[in-house]
Amino acid sequence: MSDSLTSYPFDLRPAPEAVAHQQRIAVDRPLTRVAMQYGDEAWAIHRYEVAQQVLTDPRFVRGPFARRERIVPAAFEFPEFLLDTLQFADGDEHKKLRRLVQVAISPRRVQALRDRTVEIANELIDDMIAKGDTANLAEDYATPLPIRVLSEFIGVPVEDQPKFIKWATTVLSLDTPEEEVMMNGMELYSYLLELIAARREEPKEDLLSSLANARDKDDTLTDAEIMPIAMILLVAGFDNTAGFLAAGVSALLRNDDQRVRLLEDLDGRIGPAVEEILRHAMFEVGSPMAGGMGTVPMVATEDIELDGVLVKEGEAVYVDPASVNHDPAVFKESQIFDILREDSPQMMLSYGIHSCLGAPLARMEMQVGIAELFRRLPSLRLNGEIVRNMHVLTIPVTDLPVAW
Repeated sequence: MSDSLTSYPFDLRPAPEAVAHQQRIAVDRPLTRVAMQYGDEAWAIHRYEVAQQVLTDPRFVRGPFARRERIVPAAFEFPEFLLDTLQFADGDEHKKLRRLVQVAISPRRVQALRDRTVEIANELIDDMIAKGDTANLAEDYATPLPIRVLSEFIGVPVEDQPKFIKWATTVLSLDTPEEEVMMNGMELYSYLLELIAARREEPKEDLLSSLANARDKDDTLTDAEIMPIAMILLVAGFDNTAGFLAAGVSALLRNDDQRVRLLEDLDGRIGPAVEEILRHAMFEVGSPMAGGMGTVPMVATEDIELDGVLVKEGEAVYVDPASVNHDPAVFKESQIFDILREDSPQMMLSYGIHSCLGAPLARMEMQVGIAELFRRLPSLRLNGEIVRNMHVLTIPVTDLPVAW
């Protein structure tokens, strides 16, 4: 097969061509060695089974990045504060923190929040309808829904919620002056310290209270351990969910057959629909797609063979979700957007011990957000093109014009 047909990374191209390109790469080879703009070279993983192997193998670690021994290989300068978050912890420390957080973000607790999420979704829809028959869905619904849900879940007072949009956008910005990023980061850090102290004194029914009073055997979580958890959930949590929600609505509005299938049984089909949205919706929003981005890299602590490719000790690897989510060996006709796909074990939210801690919450928000929107506005239609902010790490959706 010629290099031009399986080159990687690859530039922007129509989404169907990008999917076909990803499929060819996964058939051609399990990994590609990529030169990064920042840090060393890294191996990009294209096959699903290889991604599973790496994400469950303790010989792949992120400690060298957290200890500042290595620069994170990436196409951008990785935000400094993220290196201190849970996703860069390894071994027993990672297990301890993850166990305590999973208790606080248990499926049972998320399910209990579902009714409140339905209320918030319908309040936002009421507001949109009251203003007329058009809206910017990103601004009026997809972004405020996860912000309000996450804020209530974590324990952020409603009057302080607007601050988090500013803080999150600034600290994850790829082109904001460093001084401004640091100032906003310190404001967020100081705010959370005060909130944690208050929850320790007067616990409430929220995540910060659970973390502030959590115990692992005889050890109480320290502020230094709670802060990175709260930071990553607040800063990255709502933005990613908002993007998935907007992309899902856009994909459904561009695929009439799938929208009709969903409307036939909203409550019964929203679960698998969300999994398919996570797997493939970004290729259905009408925007060109490139190949090359991926999850946070990991470092091999010894020589390890991955599907016939030797990754040497000290070399970095990362999973490209767009590749593994279209691996023909796992996903039949992976180029098709099919909300009734029987088995869609997508890796957009990572996998195993490295799976996204907020995944249960994100799934619930997407299920409620999309179902309630189409329940109330079944005639919803696109009224313009989706727009994303390419200057922020999470590439948030800023515009999604709709009408009904």
